[in-house]
Amino acid sequence: MKKIVLLWLVFTNMAIANWPHENISQAVFASSVADRQPVEIITEVTDSLGKIYFFTNIRNLVGDTITHRWIYQDKIKAEISFNIKGKRWRVWSSKNIWRTWTGKWTVEVVDQHGQILLVKTINFEKSVA
Repeated sequence: MKKIVLLWLVFTNMAIANWPHENISQAVFASSVADRQPVEIITEVTDSLGKIYFFTNIRNLVGDTITHRWIYQDKIKAEISFNIKGKRWRVWSSKNIWRTWTGKWTVEVVDQHGQILLVKTINFEKSVA
């Protein structure tokens, strides 16, 4: 029995070690979200897409509020807040991006105390004609 518990702890710790944050098991940009899952995870995008999604899988923050803060050229373009109502809570926000807003976009995942839990960036490039 001790071996089983020890193996479970090792595998659990290995899985959590791969999380981007101790309370966020997944944080990705995607072309859309369906059935509460990211569809077509993206790391770069061209201005032909127009709208991108940011998806986070929040763990063990029941009762807290989490905010997605979208930033472009050091300016906050959007802040979308979520009330976390379960031990595992999946949330996503989206941003329509004008063709001229090329360059680096950042999403900060912020807790209710203003502490940044996670930062992800994506490069929004001009399409090659």
